[in-house]
Amino acid sequence: MTGTVVEALPSGLYRVRLEDGPVVVAHASDRGEGEDRTVRNFVRLLVGDRVRVELSPVDPGRGRIVEKVRGQG
Repeated sequence: MTGTVVEALPSGLYRVRLEDGPVVVAHASDRGEGEDRTVRNFVRLLVGDRVRVELSPVDPGRGRIVEKVRGQG
């Protein structure tokens, strides 16, 4: 699911408004799909950035930011 960061919270958490409408609390993933576990890429996230989020199957109000969506242009 894609959404927009609406607030940066303490401890590396972000409040993200999904395209469907709900707001979730998400943390930035320390690795992307298929990457080696030893590789960590720091991604700076700011309010207004578009991101792709994976929701928790246990708590749909929480999620993990897996990538920053690049804008057009």
